[in-house]
Amino acid sequence: MYNLTESSGEITKQTIKPLEKASGIFKSILLSPWVYLIFRLCLAFLFIYAGFSKLIDPKAFAKIISAYDLVPEFLLPVVAIGLPLLETLAGIALAFDIKGSLATISGLLVFFVLILWYGVIRGLSVDCGCFGSEEIASQNSLRQAFYRDIGLIGIAAYLYSTRWISSRMGAPLHKK
Repeated sequence: MYNLTESSGEITKQTIKPLEKASGIFKSILLSPWVYLIFRLCLAFLFIYAGFSKLIDPKAFAKIISAYDLVPEFLLPVVAIGLPLLETLAGIALAFDIKGSLATISGLLVFFVLILWYGVIRGLSVDCGCFGSEEIASQNSLRQAFYRDIGLIGIAAYLYSTRWISSRMGAPLHKK
């Protein structure tokens, strides 16, 4: 609800003050070290879980990778172990906020979105392979995984922007 003066149609000071207060509260929540920590740890543990669940059964994950028909057969074992290992290590590094871990996670997310998009465009009816072999193999699961990963990219973007804003304001997110 806006308070407009009748003659000029301008917003009055009575309206601006509550908006400034709400904006300040919103900024303090978004820039809170606790919110940053929660999002960072959730993303980290998601990657640790996803990577570990695929490392448990690399043969099943190799079959899922094979269904996309993007990796040569002789490289399947390397990718089926290397990719989940990278996910797990990047998740652990992000949990401890190690430099470069968010960039690695972000790169993996972009890679996963491109692969999922490829699967949706080609009309593949396969398991997305995101969390090992327990996911339902269907076209719909690829679409859901695609949108989920877009959301995860949003979380990574939030983490980047919070780091950037905090560094510009001289307010560290955590004590070193």
